[in-house]
Amino acid sequence: DRQTYRIKNIIPLINQLKTWVDQQAIKVLPKSAIGKAMSYTISQWPKILSIFTDGRIELDNNLIENKIRPLAIGRKNYLFAGSHTGAYRAAMMYSLFATCKANNINPYTWLKSTLENIPTSNIQDIHTLLPQNFKV
Repeated sequence: DRQTYRIKNIIPLINQLKTWVDQQAIKVLPKSAIGKAMSYTISQWPKILSIFTDGRIELDNNLIENKIRPLAIGRKNYLFAGSHTGAYRAAMMYSLFATCKANNINPYTWLKSTLENIPTSNIQDIHTLLPQNFKV
């Protein structure tokens, strides 16, 4: 439904925008801010068009922004981690726990299982302990 709507209602507007940019691009200085913006738009046009012809693609990045917000907030906390190594480890844990959340895995269950299994795991199979590969 999204793809059909976009093709029917949005693509004609996008095509009008492309026509306008093509006409105006030759009237502005290439090194001006608007000239650079128009040049960028023209060079990225196939990617822009794919957004509106593929219904699977979201038009904004709100989903990922919401997912990384806790990490951005955590950055301030890293200032007080005690050391660069401590901040690095805290960031790793944030990442692992965010992966658990994204995969609907209880972080405590995953961490407990990982700590129990890591001593007997082969280094070549260590990827099986990552949250996205965790089997309850």
